[in-house]
Amino acid sequence: MGFEIEYNNRARVPESGAIIARWMQAAEAFRLAHPPETLAYGPGPREVMDLFLPAGVARPPVALFFHGGYWQALDGRAVSHVAAGLLAQGVAVAVPSYDLCPEVPLARILAQAEAAAHALHARMGRPALAMGHSAGGHLAAMLLARLPAHMVAAALPISGLFWLEPLLATSINDKLGLDVATARGLSPALLPSPGRPLHAVVGGAESDEFLRQTREFATLWGGSQEALPGLNHFTVLAPLEDPAHPLTQRAARLAWHAGAGLTEA
Repeated sequence: MGFEIEYNNRARVPESGAIIARWMQAAEAFRLAHPPETLAYGPGPREVMDLFLPAGVARPPVALFFHGGYWQALDGRAVSHVAAGLLAQGVAVAVPSYDLCPEVPLARILAQAEAAAHALHARMGRPALAMGHSAGGHLAAMLLARLPAHMVAAALPISGLFWLEPLLATSINDKLGLDVATARGLSPALLPSPGRPLHAVVGGAESDEFLRQTREFATLWGGSQEALPGLNHFTVLAPLEDPAHPLTQRAARLAWHAGAGLTEA
């Protein structure tokens, strides 16, 4: 199997550049319509998150959403619009940025994700639903495995990466600089299941490897999973803009149950 073909999503989806450009426009429009609170979680210029707070909800549940880009591209403000559906469901949504490879190693990005979760918990005082897309899905899963339940109570990774070793033979690793030991040490699937709610999502039109990773990871950790028909690695985020979409509603239930200290959603 050619792992380059399986994991190089921008090459697999020729219109990916146009889709990301539309993300940027939708994200900017969403921020203008719903000005976020800016919450720093560290001293660096990218160690900051936008916190979108629902109107009229005194103590909202919380979702923490990490952007994708294979840990080497984009920032949180590229995906602000994915907060729209959850915000309409009364869920606060924090969208962090983080430093990128190769300027920092992936282990540093994971440490930043953990710092963001700590800062969000200090601000909101409730367990969070960890979410993320692609590389962000990896970070969400790592937080569920590594942080206590009172901080991260559930996870919903979208098109996530749970075994990193297949990336070693791809051009994606040129900037990541992973070796076998590092890839294994940073693979959520090789960590013990935290025994908390997990719902893993992937686009039905994604590569066999992304479908496999989602399916097998959810089974390994005793969670649930779904492949959204017809959606590719980039269009898979579109449902989160719609408050009525079943994926948004499921995420909202997970966030509300997480915030209440419940284990099912």
